[in-house]
Amino acid sequence: MRSCYTKRILLVLMVVASLGWLLTERAVAADDSLVLIEAEGFDQHGGWALDPQFMDNMGSPYLLAHGLGKPVDDAVTKVKIAKAGTYKVWVRTKDWVARWNAPGTPGMFQVAINGKTLQTTFGTVGAEWHWQDGGSIELPAGETDVVLHDLTGFEGRCDAILLARDPDFVPPNADPEMAEFRRVCLGLPAEPQLAGEFDLVVTGGGIAGTCTALSAARMGLKVALIQDRPVLGGNNSSEVRVWLQGARNKVPWPRIGDVVAELEQEKTAHYGADNTAEIYEDEKKLGVVQAEPNIHLFLEHRMNGVEAEDGHINAVIAQQTRTGKRFRFKADLFADCTGDACVGALAGADFEMQAEDHMGPCNLWSVCECKDLNAINTGTQVSDEPVPFPRCPWALDLSDKPFPGRSKDKPNPLKLGGWYWESGFDRDPIKEMEYVRDWNFRAMYGAWDAMKNVDKVLPNHELNWCAYILGKRESRRLMGDVVLNLNDLKTDRQFLDGCVPTGWSNDLHYADKRYNKGFEGDAFIAKANHGDFPARAEQRPFWIPYRSLYSRNIDNLLMAGRCISVTHDALGAVRVMRTCGCQGEIIGMAAGLCKKHNTTPRGVYQDHFSEMQVLMASGMGRKPATDSPGPGRSERMVLEVVEWLESAGENLAREAKVEVPAATNKVKSYLLLNDGNGRVDTNGNRWLERSELPHVVEFEWDKPIEVGAARIVSGYNTGSEINAPIEDFKLEYFDGTEWQTTGVDVKANKAINWATKFDSVKTQRVRLTILNTQNDISRVWEVEFYGPVKE
Repeated sequence: MRSCYTKRILLVLMVVASLGWLLTERAVAADDSLVLIEAEGFDQHGGWALDPQFMDNMGSPYLLAHGLGKPVDDAVTKVKIAKAGTYKVWVRTKDWVARWNAPGTPGMFQVAINGKTLQTTFGTVGAEWHWQDGGSIELPAGETDVVLHDLTGFEGRCDAILLARDPDFVPPNADPEMAEFRRVCLGLPAEPQLAGEFDLVVTGGGIAGTCTALSAARMGLKVALIQDRPVLGGNNSSEVRVWLQGARNKVPWPRIGDVVAELEQEKTAHYGADNTAEIYEDEKKLGVVQAEPNIHLFLEHRMNGVEAEDGHINAVIAQQTRTGKRFRFKADLFADCTGDACVGALAGADFEMQAEDHMGPCNLWSVCECKDLNAINTGTQVSDEPVPFPRCPWALDLSDKPFPGRSKDKPNPLKLGGWYWESGFDRDPIKEMEYVRDWNFRAMYGAWDAMKNVDKVLPNHELNWCAYILGKRESRRLMGDVVLNLNDLKTDRQFLDGCVPTGWSNDLHYADKRYNKGFEGDAFIAKANHGDFPARAEQRPFWIPYRSLYSRNIDNLLMAGRCISVTHDALGAVRVMRTCGCQGEIIGMAAGLCKKHNTTPRGVYQDHFSEMQVLMASGMGRKPATDSPGPGRSERMVLEVVEWLESAGENLAREAKVEVPAATNKVKSYLLLNDGNGRVDTNGNRWLERSELPHVVEFEWDKPIEVGAARIVSGYNTGSEINAPIEDFKLEYFDGTEWQTTGVDVKANKAINWATKFDSVKTQRVRLTILNTQNDISRVWEVEFYGPVKE
C-alpha cells in the first residue's frame, strides 16, 4: 500500500463557492446536464497504466501514458449522451514537469469524442492537478466514443473528462466538494455498501499482508484481504520487482517462514533486463491465496477510511479503483500491512515519521538491446540496429554530471536503474510521493538522454522497463508496547517474546554525496549504510519481539511490514520482505488466539504467549521449508572443477595471513577468503567490501613460496543462479622492494569460478587488486594459490 488521506471523506452537499450556488444531487440527476467520465473506468485502457497510488492526495486514480518515450496505445470507452447539444469539455490533468519550471511539455495527449479530436492539447499547462478547458463540442443523443490519444509516451496523465451543457459551469477541484461531485455524477450511494463482517481485515497485499491473511485463515478466521493493485506481493511483484531478502526458518523457531516459502519464486534476478516480470510469479501468489476458503480477496480496492472510537476500530472503508464504489469492512480485528501505516494513522494510532534524512523510494528501470519490449513488461529479442532516443530538455540535466553506469569508454548498463536510483530523502513520504516518483522519472530520462545523445554510447540499447509504482522503504511507523531501537540491536537484547528473525544488516540509505552536487535536497542516487550488530556479525538472526507487532493505543490493531514499532535508526534490519512475511505469519497466529480467547493482541502477550509459542513451533505452512534461499532449490550448489587444479597440489593460500588494508567492515569477513570452505550455496560464507574501489586483499606467508596458479570464486547467489563476479582485477607479488605483476591482469571477467596459470614466482606476499565490480561491491567466497602446474 501507498500513502493514505488523513481524514475520511465527508458526505456533504457540494457548495460551488466560485459560482455562489448550491448543487444538489437531484439537480445533477434530473436533467443529465453533466457527464463525468472517469479515466480509470474506461472500457479499454490500451497502453495507459492505471495508477491509484496518489489518489488520497489528488482525489482519484488516473491513467498514465507510461511508454518510456514511445506513445502508448489509445484508451477507449463509450458514454451515453442523454440530450443532443453543445457540451463544454473539461479534462482533469496537469503538466507534470511544470512544478520545476522545466522546459517542454512531455505529457501531451489528445481527446477525441464522437470521432472528432478536440483542438486543445492536454497536459501542457498547470503544475497541479486541475480541470483544463477543452473547448466545446456538438454531440448527438445516444452512445458516443471517447478516446485518450497519447502523443509522447512520456508520462502524460488523465484523471477524468467532464461534459457540461452549461458553458459557465466550472467543476470543483478540491475535496470534499470534488469527492461529493464525483459521487453524485456517477450515481453512487451516499453510504458505503457493506462488504461483509469478518474476524480479521488485512489491509495491504504485499508479502507481509499476504502472509498475515494466510496464517489467520489457517487458524480458522474469516479474513478479508484488501489490496489496491491487481496483483499480490507488493514490492515483490512484477510491478515493482524487488527480490526477497531477510531470514526465515531459523532455530529456535524453524517453522516461522513456512508461509513465506510458499510465496517465494523459484528464480530471482538482481539487475538489468534479466529482472523480468515472469520471475515474480504473480499467479503463484494469487493461487496460494485463492486456495484458502477462509480468505475473501478484494483486489483493486484502496482503503481510504476508518471508523474508530475510543481506541477501537469498528470498520474500514475501501474504494474500488475502477468504479469508485465504496465498501465497508466490519471486523473484530484489523491488520495494518500497508507499509505507510494507513489504517493506524486514520484510526488515531500513535506513530512516528522521520521528516528528513529518511530512506526514499525507487522506481527500478533497465535498458537492453531488445526489439519486442514494452514499458510494463520487458523485451527478449536482441536488436542489431541503432535505436535513437529524443532529447529530453525537461528531464534532469545530467549532460555533465556523473551517475552510476556512465562512462564514454566502458558504459555499464547493469548499473542503470538499480536499487540505488532512489530519491525523496527529505520529502514528505506521504504527501509528496507523486513529486518523488516523477523526480525518479526525470532522473531516468535525463540519464538515458545523456548516454544516448551526449556520450553517444550503447547505440543499440533502449529503455526496456521502468516501474511506475513506487518501491517504498520508509514512512510512518506505528508505535507498540515495545519500540525496537538501535541499542537493542547493538546490545543483542534477548526478548522473551522474540518471534520474528532478522537476516539482514541494519541497511539504511542516504543520499550518495558522490552524485549530490547540483541536486542538494533532491538527490537521486543513494548509498547504503549496512550497519552491523552482533547477531548479524555472527550470522544468526536477531529475534523481533511480538510486542512490536501491535498498536499500543488501538486495542484491536496488529501490524506487519515496514510500519511496525521500530525507530528509524533500527528500521533497516526489519524492513526486508522475508522478515516482513514472518511478521505476518506471527500476527495471523495472534489473531487466531484473540478470537479463541476473546482477547486483544496485548492480551495474547499477557495471558496466552505460551500457547502462542506452541503455534510458533508448528507453524502455519502447508509443508515445512528449509532455511535455504527459497523452495525447490538445491541444498548445495557445486562449482564445476577446473581440470588442471586436480593435479595442482595443495592450496597454498590456506597457510597465508590475510589482510584488507582499507576494510570498512568491523567484521573481519575477509578471513573467509582462505578458509578452504568453497561453498557458494549461501552468501554468508563470503568476504564483501563496499568501500571505494580499488579493493585490495593481501596474502602473506611466514616463508617464501613458489606460486604459479590461482583460483578465485566470486559473485552473488540469487537463490537460483550466481552472478556478479568481480570483473576487472590483477594479481601482483612483492619482490622484497616493490610490487611486480604476475602477468595476470583480467578485464570484464564473467566467470564465477575463475582460474589461471602463470609464470611462477617466489615471494612471501601476493596481493589481489579489484578494480571494477558490479555496483562497486566485491563479493568473494574463496581465493586459492598453487605452485607451478605442470602441463
